[in-house]
Amino acid sequence: MRGFGELEAVVMDRVWTCADTITVREVFESLKTTREIAYTTVMSTMDNLHRKGWLARERQGRAFRYWPTLTREEYSARLMRDALDAGGNPDVVLTRFLEQMTDDESSRLRDVLRRWTSGTRASGKRVSGKPVSGKEAE
Repeated sequence: MRGFGELEAVVMDRVWTCADTITVREVFESLKTTREIAYTTVMSTMDNLHRKGWLARERQGRAFRYWPTLTREEYSARLMRDALDAGGNPDVVLTRFLEQMTDDESSRLRDVLRRWTSGTRASGKRVSGKPVSGKEAE
């Protein structure tokens, strides 16, 4: 999996920040306050993200309403998974990653692992979150 390009990342940030579905016009209006950008550029970027599977959409009148196919956290987890797979020896990659963590991050990781392990033992199977669309998230 490849990460987003610079404009794709900015657009996805706007989409993830939106509590509901969002239109090209709404993203454009948000972006034009901080950068010089054309409406058609935003439209093309969102269409590309849809073709790549990052955004889902449905027509509403003459416009499309978009929502992310993955949450920001699910996307980040996939990037981490891909980095682990591509990084050579997984044990060494994980060790180097842990060496870079702050004490607070290490503490949060221990808490997550503790909860994950408890959930796995209690149910007898691996605990995982069901991917949700932007409409179902939060």
